[in-house]
Amino acid sequence: MTSRELSDAQRAALEKHGFDAARLERHRAALRAKSLGKAGNVVPGRLLPPPPGTIAGLPRAGTPDADRAAALGKAAIARGELGVVVLNGGMATRFGGVVKGVVPVLGDARSFLALKLEDLRAAERRCNGRIPVFLMNSFATDTATKAHFAKHRNFDHPADQVTHFEQFVSIRLTREGDLVYEADGQPARYGPGHGDFAEALRRSGCLAAFLARGGKHLFVSNVDNLGARVDEIVLGQHIEKGKDVTVEVAPKWKGDVGGSPYLVESARPPESQVQLVEQIRYPDGFDPDIVEVFNTNTFHFRAAALDAEFPLGYYYVEKSARGQTVVQMERLIGEMTRFLSCNFVQVERTGDKNRFFPVKAPEDLEQARAEIARLYGR
Repeated sequence: MTSRELSDAQRAALEKHGFDAARLERHRAALRAKSLGKAGNVVPGRLLPPPPGTIAGLPRAGTPDADRAAALGKAAIARGELGVVVLNGGMATRFGGVVKGVVPVLGDARSFLALKLEDLRAAERRCNGRIPVFLMNSFATDTATKAHFAKHRNFDHPADQVTHFEQFVSIRLTREGDLVYEADGQPARYGPGHGDFAEALRRSGCLAAFLARGGKHLFVSNVDNLGARVDEIVLGQHIEKGKDVTVEVAPKWKGDVGGSPYLVESARPPESQVQLVEQIRYPDGFDPDIVEVFNTNTFHFRAAALDAEFPLGYYYVEKSARGQTVVQMERLIGEMTRFLSCNFVQVERTGDKNRFFPVKAPEDLEQARAEIARLYGR
């Protein structure tokens, strides 16, 4: 680690990936002034369970409610109103430095990303429609992901329906606010989190192009959650509720790490509303088990609602890099629920309707492979 500054060439290379030098300098100044740290992450307000009725279930298949929702979803797909966003960013570190999306899951050619595209094609056939896919890559995943798609000819998806865009980039810092450098002398880059999604989609021009083609709804999920599949009933319920975003939550299991929906009692606007709050924002001593569901990071957004600036926070996170503690400032896609009207829906995480089984590490993949094969076919 060193206190040296960026060269002009380094700064220019970073700016190609959406680097915000002014924001980084504000974070550095705050670290030097000792005014930035974990305490600043804490949500300003009391966290309470959502009021009864806030979190709905999906209608059971074969019921009139399910049939109505499925018809709405199928018709929207047939009209070309649905797009899919796969959150495929990050640092490509949890699978031994290999980009997770290209890792084989069911045979050499059926990677995480390949299975996501298989699911899209199946939905297109069911609904007689076209579903464009937008992949939010990072500087660490973009090259390998594009090469993977080129090698497999977009997994039989038309080229004009597959779009890659990048999340932003920043530089790791020391606790004292100095820039961190890699062993090769280059700045230690990182992606600031899934909270980049809406801004990166808008800046890339992808959102405007989707809206111009008649797109109305965007289904967003993590690349490693193969339970998050296109579902006409889920889409139809989202349309029927008429909210800006439908948030999928699942039953909380022992050991789950992450956020949940809470009623945030706050004097700061917007006041006292149910929103997703992630674990890094919990106050000391808070008991997260007052809520029995868990954020899956799977959403349906009303696309037009994303055409706005969202003042998302940047939150202090410490990481270990090459045996040293470094600081990253990250933002959270779930915080968008603070600014949008929300429909919360509880989904299953077991059985044929399982919509949540994330694969974070190679050992998780081994445990989940049989479930994936059952849902996607061997």
